[in-house]
Amino acid sequence: MKKLVADSGSTKADWRLIEDGEDSCSFQTKGMNPFFRTSEDMFLELKEKILPCSGQDVDEVFFYGAGVVDQQKGEIVRTALGQLFPGVKAETHSDVLGASRALFGNQQGIACILGTGSNACLYDGKEITAKIPPLGFILGDECSGGVLGRKLIGDYFKEVMPEKLRSLFREQFTIDLSVVLERVYRMERPNRYLAGFTPFISQHIDEPYCRLLILESLTEFFERNVLKIPDYQKYSIGFVGSVAFYFNNFISDLTTKYGFKDYRILKEPITGLVEYHKN
Repeated sequence: MKKLVADSGSTKADWRLIEDGEDSCSFQTKGMNPFFRTSEDMFLELKEKILPCSGQDVDEVFFYGAGVVDQQKGEIVRTALGQLFPGVKAETHSDVLGASRALFGNQQGIACILGTGSNACLYDGKEITAKIPPLGFILGDECSGGVLGRKLIGDYFKEVMPEKLRSLFREQFTIDLSVVLERVYRMERPNRYLAGFTPFISQHIDEPYCRLLILESLTEFFERNVLKIPDYQKYSIGFVGSVAFYFNNFISDLTTKYGFKDYRILKEPITGLVEYHKN
């Protein structure tokens, strides 16, 4: 029995092949978000990067991804997988269900994503039973890499960022206003572009400006998402994603502040998803 498990964000996708209950191969591709990619585009990349190791005799595929918001979007991914593995049983699910299963397995809890985008939901051990719409980096996605990057860029150009940090920011990134505007307003995946600036915050986390930016952004994420889940304090809470991983200390303080008894963090959901599907 061969199972292929995937966790895809907007930036990248992690893939693991499970063969007879054991990890066999691992792969990484660009993010497979059906809002931004076509079935044919996905198929061509998967054919090149995955097929040589997996072969075509894969029995099941479990895909969890950003942008899989309904059956129609899921069908875009399933079409690509069907071309790659004719006759395969392919399931496509949202990234937030993937985060839930990776964090809690068959137990209940509040699962949060803090990566390029952000999200939060209540998971009952099988399915998502309550959630707040993330709304993307323009209307929502609080404390995501995309929104943190957007705030950094805005503060840089409007000279809100302290001059010392502005100088360091200018040295690290070749910042040109016309280029930034072109990338954000005229090109695809501006959230992914903006998220590329976020590591600057962790590199300078001892600076008051960076600490305040993270604290305010995480507080906004909790208050606009997590605290909207009914009886939220009854549940364990967990986080996946690079933003959560690198700002663990701030999350620890806020989970205590809001009355959570414990929390867990996974940088990459794929490890938990492999264990879930092995079982």
